Amino acid sequence: MEELHLLTDLALILISAGVMTLLFKWLKQPLVLGYIVAGFLVGPHFNLFPTIMETSSISEWSEIGIIFLLFALGLEFSFKRLFKVGSTAFITAGVEIITVFVAGYLTGYLFGWSTVESIFLGGMLAMSSTTIVVKAFNDMGIQKQKFADIVLVVLIIQDLVAILMMVLLPAVALKQNVGGIQMLMSIVKLVFFIILWFLVGIYFFPTFFKKTKKMLNDETLLIISIGLCFGMVVLATKLGFSSALGAFVMGSILGETIEGHHIEKLMKSIKDLFGAIFFVSVGMMVDPQILVQYWFPIVILSLVTIIVKAAMSGVGVLLSGESLKVAVQTGMSLSQIGEFAFIIATLGNSLGVMQAYIYPVIVAVSVITTFTTPYCIRLAEPAANGLERILPRRWIIMMKRHQARSNTVNQQSEMRVLFLNFVKNVLLYGVILFAIMLAAFQWLNPFVWKHLGSNLSPFVIGCINAGATLLVMAPFLYGLRHEDKATRELSSKLWRDSKFNRGGLAAMILLKLFLVLFFVLAVLFRNFKYSYWVLILLAVAIFIFINLSEKTMRRYSRIEYKFKQNLNAKEIQEQNEHPFEYSYNAQFSNKDIHLEGLRVSPDSEFVGKQIAETDIRRVFGVNIVKIKRGNHVITLPSAQERIMPYDKLLVLGNDQQIANFMKVIQYEDEAAKEHVNDKNMDFYSFVIENNSPLLGKPIFESNLRDIGFMVISIDRQNKSHINPDASMHFESGDVVWVVGEKQNLHLLLAAKAEEGSK
Repeated sequence: MEELHLLTDLALILISAGVMTLLFKWLKQPLVLGYIVAGFLVGPHFNLFPTIMETSSISEWSEIGIIFLLFALGLEFSFKRLFKVGSTAFITAGVEIITVFVAGYLTGYLFGWSTVESIFLGGMLAMSSTTIVVKAFNDMGIQKQKFADIVLVVLIIQDLVAILMMVLLPAVALKQNVGGIQMLMSIVKLVFFIILWFLVGIYFFPTFFKKTKKMLNDETLLIISIGLCFGMVVLATKLGFSSALGAFVMGSILGETIEGHHIEKLMKSIKDLFGAIFFVSVGMMVDPQILVQYWFPIVILSLVTIIVKAAMSGVGVLLSGESLKVAVQTGMSLSQIGEFAFIIATLGNSLGVMQAYIYPVIVAVSVITTFTTPYCIRLAEPAANGLERILPRRWIIMMKRHQARSNTVNQQSEMRVLFLNFVKNVLLYGVILFAIMLAAFQWLNPFVWKHLGSNLSPFVIGCINAGATLLVMAPFLYGLRHEDKATRELSSKLWRDSKFNRGGLAAMILLKLFLVLFFVLAVLFRNFKYSYWVLILLAVAIFIFINLSEKTMRRYSRIEYKFKQNLNAKEIQEQNEHPFEYSYNAQFSNKDIHLEGLRVSPDSEFVGKQIAETDIRRVFGVNIVKIKRGNHVITLPSAQERIMPYDKLLVLGNDQQIANFMKVIQYEDEAAKEHVNDKNMDFYSFVIENNSPLLGKPIFESNLRDIGFMVISIDRQNKSHINPDASMHFESGDVVWVVGEKQNLHLLLAAKAEEGSK
């Protein structure tokens, strides 16, 4: 009968969720809200419809839903993207998380909640909803705009912080008084295991997928991926972490492999199924009587979420040097709470540290802020324009100066680059060495003593243990001390440039030497009982041997090569498959300009007209880079070229220009992606010198169009002029960016060479 109850409950949940999905799709609202409403309708607090029978079983299903949600989130996560976006997202996330956490804590305190409840509240309010924001961006077609990229990376950082909170909050809740050292050790433990898992995973899993590629079909890949996910969940739980952390880490590891996109597609249906069960279970917790009773905290928390999160996120974007418009768009996109708030609330409930009414209050706040999110995003641009009109003029000038100054400051100074490389090297190799040493002390040494201790002397046992441990550690000890050619050249340059650099350089070298000797001595002290001096001399000898051993160097080189190959395999594959898009992202990721593939509707007012007749360039500010008409491709079409029905256009412009053009071209979602990723096109830049024949000429008088290139940007005095008007004159020092076919590049280079010889 219990099995029948479970099936009945699942049927009820999925049918109600399906009906609500159709309704909310028709209403053009996020499906997450539909699931929550479905849960409320079939939950124990609403008796008009049939009600579930076994809430405990549904709770277990929702736990599995959390695992799949976090696993899918990890598959979409990218460490490379996290660091490529620059400081903007880190500053924004830091300001938003800290200020909103404090605001949430103070709000809970003013409500009379306990310290632990207020801390949990701050954590819940600080986390925005990745699911809701991504869905809203996709529905509104704005996922390629500049602010959208900042928002997505901020969400990634928030997800990482949420994972950290799920480790720290139970310690805070259960002990009520966690010291700074304990908190620091919890963070260190978390960082250590995440780095270790990531390094081991990147080293082994891509190789495994590569060697078994011929045997992998969709079924086996799905089974292996879910098995690895659950395996990491079990391991994380055994080590004292949450199951959600294990799922997220395994997802992020598999997401970096060349099979990452494939796994993500295979997991979508399963993620949607169990995610629906999770969000329906959230809706079951909503008690109307509690909502009526606690309407005041719900209203206040909703206002805090919308206003404080939007304002503080916007301030973070402004501090990072972005424009007021981008700041307002980013802030208003992050003004909601979502899935992590539910997970943290569930954690608080399971630990018994939160009063029962807080959970439905948080769900209600999430529902309200989810409803308002699309409207906030739509109102962001008008709000930014309104702010620019009402703010004091000196404030606007100050913000623009800060933006210009931030864009001109070289964030990647040579010493900073060297220091970051040093930290990365020490952190990665230090984690690996510590893990090897820990494994040897915990498992190898007891195993050897158990099986050989009765037959061999302690000295021989020590030699076996120390020798085996140091043999495994040798290539990583060498890697910790080793510097590649580029780093050595940069260090030499900094040493010669200034005496002030020498102290820092020497400190970094000595610290590496100290760490190598520390690990060697730790192994020796663990296995031998001799005087300190003997062991230190022996450690020095081993250190010299490791650094001079050709075999050690070869082992290190093989390990490093394999790891880098696995780490970059996905990026290399994307570069080979989509070189044009890759080149564009590399050159223009920091500019307010992007490429968009559009399909011309037969109902468009431009059908049958020449490009010159439409005046697209002047009215909309976009350039048509290419037209694809069936199998016929027209690169850099002339003004006399006509626009025909179902043409696939590759246009270039900023967010607003392309959005305005989309309205009149009536594009479709099915615009061909391969049209953008053209392997025959590329970007090129050059500087206008004092002897250049282009100096002082307007763009339309240059011969660039004649040799197959279009001017798309001119960088002048730290300002980028995107899609410059054809009447704009070239000035000395201008950096001119052009786009065209690779086969015409030799004409441009020949022209530049002729110019240089004059």
